[in-house]
Amino acid sequence: MDENFNMSMRKFLKQVGVTSQQEIERITREANLTGKSSLKVKMVLTADGTDLHHVVDGEIDISSL
Repeated sequence: MDENFNMSMRKFLKQVGVTSQQEIERITREANLTGKSSLKVKMVLTADGTDLHHVVDGEIDISSL
């Protein structure tokens, strides 16, 4: 693939990863999650003008909070 495309995509994915982690950390601090062992999460990726709809479901272990 084109180098500019790869760099642009990597920049976007890095931003998604960093900001998502910050938001998950924020919500685990602010929400009352006492007694919960995990946090169910979902990431949905769409792209305007396309039929892209990619869903990733996951679970984050918060038992040590």
